[in-house]
Amino acid sequence: MSDHAGFTHLDASGRARMVDVTPKDPTHRRAIARGRVYMESETATAIARGSMNKGDVLAVARVAGIQAAKRTSDLIPLCHPLMIGAVNVNFTIEDDFIEVESTVETLDRTGVEMEALTATTVAALTIYDMAKSMDKAMVISDVALWEKTGGKSGTFKREADAGEATETPGNDGDDVASVAAETLGE
Repeated sequence: MSDHAGFTHLDASGRARMVDVTPKDPTHRRAIARGRVYMESETATAIARGSMNKGDVLAVARVAGIQAAKRTSDLIPLCHPLMIGAVNVNFTIEDDFIEVESTVETLDRTGVEMEALTATTVAALTIYDMAKSMDKAMVISDVALWEKTGGKSGTFKREADAGEATETPGNDGDDVASVAAETLGE
């Protein structure tokens, strides 16, 4: 905790700082983030059929999301570099949008919420980039953390209908579990 109004990324003088996580024990941590890319139905159909001029949009977006999760600390200034254990980026294609869902896991001293959000956002941006020649009016929206487990703050789950969130306090040491050692694509 910081000495400055409860903000952990500020020191006593109000200057930005990286939170010291060295005293914490590593625990299994998992986060799920989702977002949507709204588009014309013809665009969603072309992506689903794999008929876009630039190739397999979702395959490229999946790899982009995985890479983004692994490089989050290079993009977000005060994020800790983490040893990512697993990343899954999946898509649900609907009539006028594609939902992106990213799941990130680690066995570390701090959570992977930012990694999951970054993976989702970069995958969505990649969909836009690869399909913009067909539909420049696409909108990336609704990017949010849907679930997180592990660590001192415990479990967080967003309610699908109400958009509300619930938190269950955790205990920073008893949820240690093995983490997949490879990065997954499906």
